[in-house]
Amino acid sequence: MQRTTLVTGASRGLGAAIALEQAAQGNKVAVNYCSSNDAAEQLCARIRLAGGVAMPFQADVRDEAQIDHMIGEIEKALGGVDVLVANATGPQPMLSIEEQTWQAYLDQLEFFVKSPLLLLKRVLPGMRQRSFGRIINIGSEVMELGNPRFANYVAAKGAQLGMTRSWARELGPTGITVNLVAPGWIPVERHAEAAADELEAYRLGVPLGYQGAPLDIAKMVAFLASDEARFLTGQKFSVNGGNTLS
Repeated sequence: MQRTTLVTGASRGLGAAIALEQAAQGNKVAVNYCSSNDAAEQLCARIRLAGGVAMPFQADVRDEAQIDHMIGEIEKALGGVDVLVANATGPQPMLSIEEQTWQAYLDQLEFFVKSPLLLLKRVLPGMRQRSFGRIINIGSEVMELGNPRFANYVAAKGAQLGMTRSWARELGPTGITVNLVAPGWIPVERHAEAAADELEAYRLGVPLGYQGAPLDIAKMVAFLASDEARFLTGQKFSVNGGNTLS
């Protein structure tokens, strides 16, 4: 069955890989972007060239009015959202405790708690009506690792996981599943300036001996979005080569 998938922050990085794989699985894809219109258009053109269905939709997914408008446009163009992948993120500054402020924490909570909540509330009525829904939050391994100088981001990712589990309990009886995919450090465009020795140090700590690729995350998301994952909910799936085994 062809379903409609909304991927937030999908114009590049993990979001783009997830969108491409959703299209490859036969779903219609709503490619959300905030400011990268050209990249979103190019991604949709690539999907259509491969025989898929995709359209770009602009919205700052921290803003309730913009979300409401975007979902309305998606529903008119592609149908109700069956699969919601909350992937959008923003700047991720590394700050010492002395440098951190409450606003630095709120900035991360806006993306990883507020945005998924607003999105879910908007698509939930349709999912309830269809007795089907897949909510997939994109988390991170940092909550297990406790990265220093990153508590603002780590705390928000911890809150995201707790929210995921609570939603799963509440929505389970409706046929809607809620899960979280926690990637390791997957190099994408935002890491273009990462030092080679930093990348190598991370790689050496991964039991499988290499850093993953965006497609590794996209494949896990695709499975969780599928009918085969109907008995999985409230779970965190670490896709990091075993980096958080301990």
